[in-house]
Amino acid sequence: MAFKSGFITILGKPNAGKSTLLNAMLGSRLVITSPKAQTTRHRIFGILNGPEYQIVFSDTPGVIKPRYGLQEAMMFSVSQSIEDADLAIVLIDGTEPELETDVLDLVKDKNVPVLLVINKCDLATTKTVADKKTQILEVISVKDTIEISALKGTNISLLLEKIVSLLPEGPKWFDDNMMSDRPERFFVAEIIREKIFMNLEQEIPYGCEVTIHDFKEGEDLDKIQAEIHVEKQSHKGMLIGKRGEMIKTIGTESRVDIEKFLGKKIFLQLYVRVSENWKNDPGKLRRFGYKT
Repeated sequence: MAFKSGFITILGKPNAGKSTLLNAMLGSRLVITSPKAQTTRHRIFGILNGPEYQIVFSDTPGVIKPRYGLQEAMMFSVSQSIEDADLAIVLIDGTEPELETDVLDLVKDKNVPVLLVINKCDLATTKTVADKKTQILEVISVKDTIEISALKGTNISLLLEKIVSLLPEGPKWFDDNMMSDRPERFFVAEIIREKIFMNLEQEIPYGCEVTIHDFKEGEDLDKIQAEIHVEKQSHKGMLIGKRGEMIKTIGTESRVDIEKFLGKKIFLQLYVRVSENWKNDPGKLRRFGYKT
């Protein structure tokens, strides 16, 4: 049997379950998740190797109408991922009655095969899913459809079979031991950002960005210094918290997950820096790894 490979883009609205699906497909918690919308900001490759295939998944930011520079950069990465794709997974929230027209419009006129995946099937009614599927198929053409629960792992094996069947023949793009194209320090920063999302409310997490200032690897201990960038001086105070309790909580929770990710002990130092209006500053956005 010929070897198959391809780049698979996962598209959907915020909180459709894209990152949860990627983690389920890889069998590993590679990308951060949160109940809050727009947790994913970067396009992240997740690589799955099988005896006769290599799948390169692209987890993308949730599809939105951009209101400022950061969101424009996020939507640019979504558009790029479609152009590069051998297959687009359109991930739909089965519990959401409204049609995700923004997502469908992205693939409607593109020359890319589409696999329609209805997520949260364990929470949705049969009628809601059936009605939604009918509406979607009136707008776009798809190669196949499947209902899943990414969180519970329902039909994930069947989804993998469908993806492999739709892959083109091709070479192995990445080494077998690679799970992503991103370096370790990227995922360390993402873990810290996840803890900010989990511990802080309202607009503060959306105004935060994390960069790794220093990463010194040791035989038994890695020393990591990370900077958390906020938009406002008032946000800095809330992030640090009364008597430093909030930043201590974020650091403790981050350290636990980073040690699991790296497989070794770490010493983590967090600093908070005010970077005013960074979400609309092209230079700062580029420094933080966004294409503008």
